[in-house]
Amino acid sequence: MKGLFVTFEGIDGCGKTTQIEKLSSELESSGIPYVLIREPGGTEIGEKIRTILLDKANSRMHARTELLLYEAARAQIVEERILPEIKEGKVVICDRFFDSTMAYQGFARGLGQEAVEMLNGFSTAGLSPDVTFLLDLDEMTAYERRHGRSDEEDRLEAEGLAFMRKVREGYLAISRNNGRIHVIDAASTPDEIFQRVKQVVWEVLEL
Repeated sequence: MKGLFVTFEGIDGCGKTTQIEKLSSELESSGIPYVLIREPGGTEIGEKIRTILLDKANSRMHARTELLLYEAARAQIVEERILPEIKEGKVVICDRFFDSTMAYQGFARGLGQEAVEMLNGFSTAGLSPDVTFLLDLDEMTAYERRHGRSDEEDRLEAEGLAFMRKVREGYLAISRNNGRIHVIDAASTPDEIFQRVKQVVWEVLEL
């Protein structure tokens, strides 16, 4: 079987974790080899960078510093995990990838599309997902969902509604005229969302 690179995107609270779990279970029950990866993280080096990025104690972090740390973690996970797993014929499911960087740092932080696109290309050595699911949800609903969870907000989640609105607008701008990105209304039920996810993945896998 050919390898496949699938990414899930959206603002915090959009339901990515639920859909990733559903897709993982479906692949496992179908006997399709897969691996789960998250960004930033997924490697020993990447997890250390993740801790720095999400620690609220680092509130003075400059936007350019933030961008470069994300790209550093990405360069490591691409070489150490993603490319080898794809070459082995697995479905690689990644919770966030370079579209997040464009939405969060390029748009919401105002660093610009050109700089982020260049760094994304450099850190990935040109690798791009085969399929991306953007779970689109308004920032207030996402906020309410996050506050229904027990875990504490990280540094980026604590940025507030105005920031998340910019992130969402960035994602929608990225998705326009981009056949790789499938925008799904995340206000739908988890099962309705997953039927769309499964349909797309199964079509690409030619199952």
